Amino acid sequence: GLQSRAVQVSMSGQSFTLEDGAVVIAAITSCTNTSNPSVMLGAGLVAKKAAERGLRPAPWVKTSLGPGSLAVTEYLKDAGLMEPLKSMGFHVVGYGCTTCIGNSGPLPGEVSKAIAEGNLAVCSVLSGNRNFEGRVHPEVRMNYLASPPLVVAYAIAGTMNIDLYRDPIATDAEGQPVYLKDIWPTQAEIAEALTHVRREQFSRSYADVFAGDDNWRSLNAPSGERFDWPAESTYIQHPPYFSGMSRKAGDIEDIEHARVLAWLGDSVTTDHISPAGSIAVDSPAGRWLIEHGVEPQDFNSYGSRRGNHEVMMRGTFANIRLRNRLAPGTEGGVTLILPEERQASIFDAAMHYQREGLPMIVIAGKEYGSGSSRDWAAKGPALLGVRAVLAESFERIHRSNLVGMGILPLQFMEGDNADKLGLSGKESFSIRNLQTGSRTVEVQADDKLFKALVRIDTPQEWEYYRHGGVLRFVLRQLVDRVNVPR
Repeated sequence: GLQSRAVQVSMSGQSFTLEDGAVVIAAITSCTNTSNPSVMLGAGLVAKKAAERGLRPAPWVKTSLGPGSLAVTEYLKDAGLMEPLKSMGFHVVGYGCTTCIGNSGPLPGEVSKAIAEGNLAVCSVLSGNRNFEGRVHPEVRMNYLASPPLVVAYAIAGTMNIDLYRDPIATDAEGQPVYLKDIWPTQAEIAEALTHVRREQFSRSYADVFAGDDNWRSLNAPSGERFDWPAESTYIQHPPYFSGMSRKAGDIEDIEHARVLAWLGDSVTTDHISPAGSIAVDSPAGRWLIEHGVEPQDFNSYGSRRGNHEVMMRGTFANIRLRNRLAPGTEGGVTLILPEERQASIFDAAMHYQREGLPMIVIAGKEYGSGSSRDWAAKGPALLGVRAVLAESFERIHRSNLVGMGILPLQFMEGDNADKLGLSGKESFSIRNLQTGSRTVEVQADDKLFKALVRIDTPQEWEYYRHGGVLRFVLRQLVDRVNVPR
């Protein structure tokens, strides 16, 4: 088999070997599985049985419990299972989005150093419903979804390099091997634990759900019918979606002399396009926040700052695992400014093209935009100046979102792709013969001429596109309805 890389680590008085496949994050997260009492109580029972055998999580595993509801905490306590979970390191960290959205926080310094030193491929195991590249943690390369009981088991095992059916997950205090079957609850045990789930736990937890704690109640909230858009806020800014907008929509125009901002491969997710997780200090978004007085420890995440287009534009295509074929050998939001072929961040390149008055396109492979139906995966490219995406195929919802933001989705004709057409991505692209209802367009890439399929699929989508997106379409409809004077 492949040679596993390993690094010796000393931390908190313990010494251990960190290897490829090590589980460094084990998280029972707030979405999906935490709404199911059976699996939450099952996790508690696994923890209880493991504690009775003297087991503990591997020392390199960062554990957390983010219940989806205050009621979860109540029934775990009533069933006597909260303390066993705590003994396994699964303390309640909050009741909102946590590890799944990239809010796991930093790994211990010694673990981070070992990962970097050995270039280790380490893992997370979480009970959420998202495991896209680079989303959970920037230092974690592989993310596995599991039920809450299995999250506890993998925290104890500390590795994905294990067959849970055949291999022991740990050794108990008496030196005896402990297998998953030894700590797995029976259906009868889960049924008994479920008797501790009662209606009043939910009604009591939600009786004052909107009251908030003292911190929430002490916030000064502005009054009035319209938001004041505080200029100093780094969380919310007035978005420029309607800047320069005319009263009436114009005609659909060809796209001339566009530059390729990114040339991407297959299965590019919306997380690759618009990450929701942590903001790197040396990224365009990180630099903008520092320039506006935000310390790195207060960066929070892209997801938390989605109300600020200045951050989100700079975060577009900033996923640390993104590979752009225009900049081979790099990872992250890196591209070439053309035609001089100068390496730059994708954001800086987009601003350069905007100053030059040049539109931009993205070239991609199959299933472009898969994953979450994230609005910013269309908003971000639109604000950067991307006018079209030329891909082998699109994820259904993302294709619609592109049209909704005024971006033209084009699909290579059957049997074609960028490589077969001999494209380098460094050409100047013009897209011609585009008009309402067009099924195909001509694409001129320097001396190459080929056809592409227009993926605006309905008459209503053509109207959205003609208006520059659904937001402008709706605003013009409202203006016409109330007959606002010109």
